[in-house]
Amino acid sequence: MAESPAASEHVLHELEPSVERLMAQHLGAARDWLPHQYVPWTASLDFDGPLGGTPWSPDQSPLPQAVRDALVVNLLTEDNLPSYHFEIASRFGRDGAWGAWVHRWTAEEDRHASVLRAYVHARRAVDPVTLEELRMRHVGTGFHTGLPTLLHSLAYVTVQELATRQAHRNTGAVCQDKAGELLMARIAADENLHMLFYRGLFADALAMFPDEAMTALADVLQDFAMPGAAIPGFRSRAARIAASGIYNLDVHREYVVAPLVRALKVMSLPGLGPVGEQARERLGTYLEQLGERAARSRDLFERMTPHKNPAITA
Repeated sequence: MAESPAASEHVLHELEPSVERLMAQHLGAARDWLPHQYVPWTASLDFDGPLGGTPWSPDQSPLPQAVRDALVVNLLTEDNLPSYHFEIASRFGRDGAWGAWVHRWTAEEDRHASVLRAYVHARRAVDPVTLEELRMRHVGTGFHTGLPTLLHSLAYVTVQELATRQAHRNTGAVCQDKAGELLMARIAADENLHMLFYRGLFADALAMFPDEAMTALADVLQDFAMPGAAIPGFRSRAARIAASGIYNLDVHREYVVAPLVRALKVMSLPGLGPVGEQARERLGTYLEQLGERAARSRDLFERMTPHKNPAITA
């Protein structure tokens, strides 16, 4: 059941000083960068069409298949920024500190899709016709979390930003291309700062609304799915990405869920009532189950690819 407007307004009001403080910290740490400087333009060729260039073929790029899959998923995920902006602007508002953050975050995120598309075209990493068809379908469908409360939305973006950072970072680490490595590290740095903002905000939410925030976090982690999960063909691409070690349950557990749970100190958070304690118990059970599922997946992938790529790190 969705929360009442009054309940949402109360949370927004109580957290607004935190938004002001954390945005000031973000602006002090953020570094503006120029997307065009990260694209290997000298490697690019005109495509077939009005310019009469060279048609695309799969052998034109040396990037590994799993890296190509990850680039497609990462790019199409970033393409859906209009839906994400609408989602958080509708939830957080467009005024005051909340509105300032929504617009700043959107401006920073807008760099990612444009520079990723330029990179994959310059490197001829994917079929440009298929990519555009997928973009039209994915963005045309839009994205909506359907989460019931504002605290659920905060929990989701906290987890999602950290997961996105890790996906970009690991894609760059194994792409075997210096330009790609630099670009993905640059995007990951943005996502890391966004995660730090949301993680700090959610930590304050846990202190102010411990039962409600703990419930939101348990709910979100148990049912978490990346915003790109609705991309056509996502399952097959995700399987290859997982097998390569770029992003799988082991990565999700070790580099996303576990660090987040530690940083927020949720397992030792004081002041919980019965509802919050129940949510924490659910979270503990989820962590155990995630570890078991990750171990099974790890064993499977190790049998498939016995030599883990050492480039994948925290």
